[in-house]
Amino acid sequence: MSEKSDFDDWVDQIQKEIIEEDLKVYSKKVVELFYNPQNWGSMDDWKVNKSSYKGPCGDTIQFFIKIEDNIIKDAKFLTDGCGATVAAGSMTTIMIKGKSVNYALNLNPTDIEDALGGLPEEHKHCAILAINSLKEALRNYTK
Repeated sequence: MSEKSDFDDWVDQIQKEIIEEDLKVYSKKVVELFYNPQNWGSMDDWKVNKSSYKGPCGDTIQFFIKIEDNIIKDAKFLTDGCGATVAAGSMTTIMIKGKSVNYALNLNPTDIEDALGGLPEEHKHCAILAINSLKEALRNYTK
C-alpha cells in the first residue's frame, strides 16, 4: 500500500479548511448532505413521476419519484443549485422514501429546514424550491 504524498496531505488540509468555513454558515447536516448527497440521480422508468422547477434564484431542481400503492418506493433528485439546494433536495428524498403520497403532499419548507438543522435566511428559498418541485411531481402522479 502506498503512503500519502505531500500533495495528498495538502489536498486533505484544504478540504478540511473548506468544510470548517462551510460549518460557520451552515448546519452540520447541510454540509454533510452537500458533500455526500443521498438519492442523487435520475430514473428513466416510465412509471416514474418527474418534475422540474426553477426557483427565483435561477437554481433548477428535478425530482423523480416512483409510487406504488400510494407509497413512495423510490425518490431521486438532480439540481444545478448551490450546496443548500443540494442538501434540501437530498433531505426531501430522505424524508419521503417509504412514506405515503399524502405525507409528502403535506410537507412544507419548514419541515425540510428543521430536518436540516436550519438554513441561513438567504438560503431558505432552497427548501421552498425543493418542496415546489416535489409537489409538482406529486401533481403529475395524481392527474
